[in-house]
Amino acid sequence: MYGAYLRLDVTVWASNRTVIRAARRKLAQSARRDPSKRDARKRFYREMLEHHANAQRLVVQFRL
Repeated sequence: MYGAYLRLDVTVWASNRTVIRAARRKLAQSARRDPSKRDARKRFYREMLEHHANAQRLVVQFRL
């Protein structure tokens, strides 16, 4: 899933809302609207936010 995060093309200092919006655009329209895939969407968004938080921590730690 880290590869999917990299393909979002968001900066490290982008807000969580920006990350969610970019991730939403990467999903197929049918996947965005299907109620049966709601849990999978939530997992996907949470993983993208987790990767984003990790990237922010790395930047702070190494002062990039």
